[in-house]
Amino acid sequence: MPSFDVVCEADMVEVKNAVDQSSKEIETRFDFKGTSAKVEQKDKEITLFGDSDFQISQVKDVLLNKMTKRKVDVRFLDEGKIEKIGGDKVKQVLKVRNGIESEDAKKITKLVKESKMKVQASIQGESVRVTGKDRDTLQEAIAMLRKDVTDLPLAFNNFRD
Repeated sequence: MPSFDVVCEADMVEVKNAVDQSSKEIETRFDFKGTSAKVEQKDKEITLFGDSDFQISQVKDVLLNKMTKRKVDVRFLDEGKIEKIGGDKVKQVLKVRNGIESEDAKKITKLVKESKMKVQASIQGESVRVTGKDRDTLQEAIAMLRKDVTDLPLAFNNFRD
């Protein structure tokens, strides 16, 4: 039975490279000289530091620009709120999504079932497996999911015939 998996996972190597490039640019930029502006990454969390909300937004713009150039979808980032840390400094935590959350997985399976295609969808942990009787219906299902699910950066892998 042909099948494929619908997943939502970022290329963490490219994310790390984008963070490294951003911190190099922030260190060398004239408007960030003498400030606490910086970017740090620990596992799946990216922390932005700055002196003000405006500076945090500038740091985030640099990071998003580098991620886009490295072909990392910025929809992988869940933005936290800007928090004050000692003195006049602020920080913001961005979490890198990995895996499809249960509500989103239910939404995807519901979409597949309502499409009246001859495919079945089942939730398998942090991914959704779609099975069908032939390759063409699976490719139609992929096209339908790409068109209808725009809020998640979905990837389709493990395609088996």
